[in-house]
Amino acid sequence: MELSGGEFAGDPALRGRWHEISCDDVLSRLGASLEGLSSAEAERRLSTHGLNVLPQPSGRSLAAIVLGQLKSPLIYLLLAAAAVSLVLAEYDDAGFIFLVLIINTVVGAAQEWRAEANTAALRSAIATLARVLRDGVAGRADSKFLVPGDVVLLESGDRVPADLRILDAAEAQADESSLTGESRPVDKAAGGALAPGTPLADRLTMLFAGSTVQRGRVRALVVATGSATELGAIAGALQAPPMPPPLTQRLDRFTRMLGLASLAVVGAVIALQLGIGVPVRETFFVAIALAVAVIPEGLPVAVTVALSLATRRMARRNVIVRHLPAVEGLGACTVVATDKTGTLTMNQLTAKRLWLPEHGFVEIDGVGFEVGGRLHQDGGGLTDGAQAAARALARSAALCNDADFDPDGGPERRSGDTVDLAFLVLAIKEGLDPGALRKTARRLADRPFSAERKYAASLNDHGDERLMHVKGAAEVIVPLCQAVDGETVLMLAEEMASRGYRVLAVAVKQVAAAGDPAAHQAFAGELTGLTLLGLVGFIDPLRPEAKAAIAACRRAGVSVKMITGDHAETALAIARELAIAERPEEVVTGPEIVAGGEGLAGRIAAASVFARVEPAHKVEIVEALQRAGHLVAMTGDGVNDAPALHRADLGVAMGRDGTDAARDAADLVLADDNFASVVAGIEEGRAAYANIRKVIYLTISTGAAEAVMFLLSLVIGLPLPLTAIQLLWLNLVTNGGQDVALAAERAEPGLLDRPPRSPREPLFDALMIRQTLLSAAVIGLVSTAAFAWMMAQGWSEFEARNTLLFLMVAFENVHVFNCRSETRSAFRIRLSANWALIAAVVGAQAIHIGAAFTPGLRDLLGLTPLPLSEWLLLIPIALSVLVVMEADKWLRSRRADKAPDRVLPGAANGPAANGPAETRLTTRGLR
Repeated sequence: MELSGGEFAGDPALRGRWHEISCDDVLSRLGASLEGLSSAEAERRLSTHGLNVLPQPSGRSLAAIVLGQLKSPLIYLLLAAAAVSLVLAEYDDAGFIFLVLIINTVVGAAQEWRAEANTAALRSAIATLARVLRDGVAGRADSKFLVPGDVVLLESGDRVPADLRILDAAEAQADESSLTGESRPVDKAAGGALAPGTPLADRLTMLFAGSTVQRGRVRALVVATGSATELGAIAGALQAPPMPPPLTQRLDRFTRMLGLASLAVVGAVIALQLGIGVPVRETFFVAIALAVAVIPEGLPVAVTVALSLATRRMARRNVIVRHLPAVEGLGACTVVATDKTGTLTMNQLTAKRLWLPEHGFVEIDGVGFEVGGRLHQDGGGLTDGAQAAARALARSAALCNDADFDPDGGPERRSGDTVDLAFLVLAIKEGLDPGALRKTARRLADRPFSAERKYAASLNDHGDERLMHVKGAAEVIVPLCQAVDGETVLMLAEEMASRGYRVLAVAVKQVAAAGDPAAHQAFAGELTGLTLLGLVGFIDPLRPEAKAAIAACRRAGVSVKMITGDHAETALAIARELAIAERPEEVVTGPEIVAGGEGLAGRIAAASVFARVEPAHKVEIVEALQRAGHLVAMTGDGVNDAPALHRADLGVAMGRDGTDAARDAADLVLADDNFASVVAGIEEGRAAYANIRKVIYLTISTGAAEAVMFLLSLVIGLPLPLTAIQLLWLNLVTNGGQDVALAAERAEPGLLDRPPRSPREPLFDALMIRQTLLSAAVIGLVSTAAFAWMMAQGWSEFEARNTLLFLMVAFENVHVFNCRSETRSAFRIRLSANWALIAAVVGAQAIHIGAAFTPGLRDLLGLTPLPLSEWLLLIPIALSVLVVMEADKWLRSRRADKAPDRVLPGAANGPAANGPAETRLTTRGLR
């Protein structure tokens, strides 16, 4: 009995040995055919074999996340304090410290668990598509639904979605370095059975999941999926833990340094307390509590929340973040080097103009995939001769073609290169049926397009003759044609290119008569003696939002460099339309980069357009821009773009039409392949960085204020202003929610009207230091003065501490509104812009007031409700920090207004590089 594919694909005896049998045997064993599986059979096999996915890293378990919250010097100090409390029978103190530890651990673990869930959700948002034959029709499907027996079609740049046996291939090469360690591409071809025990690197008739097609085209049969693939067998070795984000590393170092400084302060307090005779137990608890107040233990969690929130906001704006630090890094980029096709344009290449030998120019109606357009000359129809010439050109272009296009279907019925699709639309406009053409003129051999040769060729059997159909760059094809004035034709091509057309030539050659065995030999020889059928001018319509997005980059001080494979004249025409460049001197070509020479790096840094660029040139462009001091974001979609994406400070891949190799090398993925989404990412990145600074400002300034209050009280001989438990409570209430809520602040207006920050700018810059010291001094000095006044008025320590604790909670709830912006007045920021912050402030104040009415808790904290008279006194005192910080912002604003206009650092290399539409970014633009 013949076994089905479902039974054989799971046979352990065949796993890893599909290369040892012939293609016919493989098809038979898998119950498959060259036309692929039916949808019903594929569904049945999917239920048997499961999804084509590798085991995903499980991530950290909830238990590991909880334990991670306890790995901190701060936690060790608190645990030590709790242990001492137990030894000294201070069970209330010990219980409260443990409560603080539990609450901090629960809050931190919940936030990290949510961040893990968000990361997993974003990972699933990027689908890898495969071109697969189902029901005899080629279409794109998510590769996780592939099953053994499916027939897939691959071309240069595609990631191999499963283990495959090659059925036929044209000049195919694959990068298998992730499996074999061999850095050079491996030639692949269809063939017979290989010897048992053939090493993985020598299985030339196989393609393996995780590798990439570097060149050529392949039709292959899926033989293993998911964990049954060769990659699945070693998947465990590929699951290395990710490196912590650079920003997180800097914050960790900052926290450790702050911790050491805090320990020094604690040591000084212990020495001072013991020197004046304070009991050891009280001294110990005060010192530990002071350390808790100074160290911002919630800062790493709050930063993670800020980045996670920004990641979600960017995902809503079609920017998928693959690496967390890229969230804030994109906001600092000074240059965006972007591909033209599909990013600045709609990637719906349209044949709009023909030049036909002896018939001149022909105009073509319609845009994109509209097939109803007509061909005309001077507003009228074509002559019979011109019509026949146009149809001959369209026929050759449709046969030298690998695209699939169903005019009645949607995007899922379109696949292939954009040029090939445009040629198929042209053929349909000429009344041809590409499917019928391919059946009547069967393809015998082909040469796929490559960046090196710049043309593609197909050998077809037309019954009574065998013809070679060729399409490619005009400067390559035209010199190979006979009976044509090549110089004149190339001048016409240049004239079309100067008008923004992408120009290709189409030619044909009779290779041999029917049945002549020399046809293949002739096809494999030199490409000469062609008959030119004409030139075709293509236009890829600009995206309607592209020009506005480029203008937004210019305002933000970010220079846009356009990279394209088009002629220099074509590229400049498009750049002028987008206001990227105006003069020919702003264009650098690929051949110029190859030629090198003195001053090339300077020319690259000054250029706005790179034309006739091949993928290998992009790394040189990136490195030259980096040497010029830029932080470079590079966009790309092809497999050969991966090195440049990896080398750039931020790699941005296309998510819809980009290759898997490009996505793997990138930090960010544009779900809609739209340049406007890059601008959105820059804005969100700047907002994320601003929010991180706000969180740091709040946590450090409030901790410093508490330290100032304690040290001043000790120096001037006052009693301890707050007990250890009161300090722990204050830290819990004020830092429990405000810092996290502050991370949810919306982007401030005008973020895209500021220059990018320097990559070397410290987190704690002069402005941050000024604001932190000023606010800490105000809160610390005023609270100490209030405490001294209460003691001088004869208040008991219990009454003074109770009122002071209420004052400190009020101070920090007021100060959080100062932290909403470093430059804008708190009164100019709508409360409704961050309801989470309002809820955190109201909640903190309500919890503290409620604690004063709660039996047991109020005794533990030393609290009692305040009379109205004391509230009327505390409120204006707490508002003093708002008044002082508002005055400081106003003074800084006044000085900025009086300062002469100046171009800010980073702006000179931004808008100025984009040509005449330079925008001067001044100090006034920062408000």
